[in-house]
Amino acid sequence: MNNVSDSAVLSQFAYSEAAHRALGRAPALFIDGAWVASTHGLTIPVIDPSSGKSVGAVVDASEADVDRAVAAARRAFDDGRWTQLPPAARERMIQKLADLIEENCDELAELEAIDNGKPKAVAAANDIQLSIGILREMAGWSTKLGGELIEPSMLPRGTFHSYVRREPIGVAAQIVPWNFPLFMAAAKIAPALAAGCTVVLKPAEQTSLTALRLADLIAEAGFPAGVVNVITGHGHSCGDRLVKHPDVDKVAFTGSTEVGKTINRHATDTLKRVTLELGGKSPVVIFPDVDVQAASSGAAGAIFFNAGQVCIAGSRLYAHRSIFDKIIEGIVDAAAAWQPRASLDPSAQMGPLVSDEQFHRVMGYIEAGKKAGATVAVGGDAPASDGGFYINPTVLVDVAPDMSVVREEIFGPVLVAQRFDNLDEVAREANDSEYGLGASVWTRDIATMHQMAAKIRAGTVWGNCHAMIDPVLPFGGYKQSGLGREMGRAGVEVYTELKTVIISL
Repeated sequence: MNNVSDSAVLSQFAYSEAAHRALGRAPALFIDGAWVASTHGLTIPVIDPSSGKSVGAVVDASEADVDRAVAAARRAFDDGRWTQLPPAARERMIQKLADLIEENCDELAELEAIDNGKPKAVAAANDIQLSIGILREMAGWSTKLGGELIEPSMLPRGTFHSYVRREPIGVAAQIVPWNFPLFMAAAKIAPALAAGCTVVLKPAEQTSLTALRLADLIAEAGFPAGVVNVITGHGHSCGDRLVKHPDVDKVAFTGSTEVGKTINRHATDTLKRVTLELGGKSPVVIFPDVDVQAASSGAAGAIFFNAGQVCIAGSRLYAHRSIFDKIIEGIVDAAAAWQPRASLDPSAQMGPLVSDEQFHRVMGYIEAGKKAGATVAVGGDAPASDGGFYINPTVLVDVAPDMSVVREEIFGPVLVAQRFDNLDEVAREANDSEYGLGASVWTRDIATMHQMAAKIRAGTVWGNCHAMIDPVLPFGGYKQSGLGREMGRAGVEVYTELKTVIISL
């Protein structure tokens, strides 16, 4: 079996002038339509995961900074500068923001690569395009969210006039993760703005660069002051204050299940509306009638894309016993193409992990799996490099259902593989998890496909593909993978309240 750890990873590639400008500007917050200094001087270093070196700094916002941002969003909502705009005007402004992201695609992709570690080409083709797509899709909902006329059922006809209005919730606190920084920011602000809400956006402290650059584009697009505010800082301080703030009406969070539970508890104090997109341990189920090469390649991409730092990563493989060995051989062969490289390396398909903390977390899981009896089919180690947080694509076999590597979300390029014999058995195994975010089924049999789609308890089930998402389709999880849905009509309606009006005639 191939080992992809033989060659050293070169971490240093030159930054563009645009990237140097973004990294070199003074740390600041975007509040009430302007760049402002923090009330204190604390900052957070920007670490390039490809080198492990500090390349800049962002503000670690104080509680007073959070209060300023929420106050700005509150004023912008209450005085009608956004909510009272004609819906078509809101739509045009959101579309303008999408245009500006498209115009600045190369710079945004580079900043994402420097900040997050994903290959620049991947960011340009995936993250930036998805960001543009979600903004364009949600912009159209600005003019399509309406109420409903409902005739009362127990009153004499014509004596009462009743209807239901759909109104924006208010101020939305939006906390996004570090694995898809720009796309997650766009996916949060787009439906909120379309619904008429105002926003305080907090990117992950590890990856704030594209959110800050997005603030520049929001100003350029002409959004009224205070409609979108961007603050940076640690989750345990800045994020905590934002979630607990009495003037915040809704919280949308994407991240770990543990943090999501904490946010949900805090939100109950003021009964804030909450959308949570949380962890996953998605099964990839391969039946014996597949094209082995295609299924193996698909399974490899399902776990190694973005170095496995994907909530819907296909991290649990279930292959039918009759083809298990061939599938593993195919994934091991495919792993060679996923050798980690620096994010600005034009040949990179997989970059480093986001941080030193995440590197040690993932390596800890690999070691725990080995100690528990798992066998390494490929990887299981870190390549030689001159810096950075690289881990080779890893496949563990001979695993048991009770192992931590099978039950817990690793969030790295680590696949655990198991055999199965029949449909009912694998459906039970696929559902034997506290998570239920995604799953994929690989088969040529349409009946098997639909049976599995019905049996698997997950928010999205893919057939003969994995992790395909589209802005028009709702996305979210079952069980401890979250609350509510994002994207699609459901994703914009969660930013609204229903008001019933009954008038005696």
